[in-house]
Amino acid sequence: MKLVIGNKSYSSWSLRGWLAAKQSGLAFEEQVVPLYGADWEAAKLGDPLLAPSHGKVPVLWDDDAVVWDSMAILEHLADKVGRDRFWPKVAAARAMARAMAAEMHAGFAALRRELPMNLRRAPAPLALSSAVHADVVRILTLWAEARARYGQGGPFLFGAFGAADIAFAPVALRFTTYGVSLPGFAQTYIGALLDHDWIQAWIKAAALEEWAIPQFDEIAAGARP
Repeated sequence: MKLVIGNKSYSSWSLRGWLAAKQSGLAFEEQVVPLYGADWEAAKLGDPLLAPSHGKVPVLWDDDAVVWDSMAILEHLADKVGRDRFWPKVAAARAMARAMAAEMHAGFAALRRELPMNLRRAPAPLALSSAVHADVVRILTLWAEARARYGQGGPFLFGAFGAADIAFAPVALRFTTYGVSLPGFAQTYIGALLDHDWIQAWIKAAALEEWAIPQFDEIAAGARP
């Protein structure tokens, strides 16, 4: 398999696709494409690896199958290796995990817009708008319920690391980058994510990247789009 991803410093969707590939346990080749460079418009139209997704990342190439969108990649891999590797075995927990991942996939537009993932930013607090604050409260409510109801088997949302954690991992990195004030249980959960070998590997690889996306850095510094 080949997984095409964007810059690790910025691409939250790529992180989700990459974590899904790691969670599958299957071997895959990783290819990074620098997003929004000087020749990006031409590159995304001319690169055959990006053609099926119209330039969006991540894209998974798996023999004759081509899958884009991080959640579609996760579900494709779950079909290959068994859904229990990604989702809780208990039906009620699995239903909640799917609902949470879907809500993260489709929602929280204010948080995505105003607190973009940017591992180049030195962690520091940023004043939150009322819309972002509402997103944070909703996310913490989801985390608290999952941990209280189904988190007894380990430090992650449903005990063991799985699809819900993959969906929310970029949010945990955002909360750290922008110094979001969090209750103790959320700090503990984020600490477990940041200690995970795969998250550590991603962060270290991001630190080695040589390119920057100035417009993203300006937003991360506190400017509004």
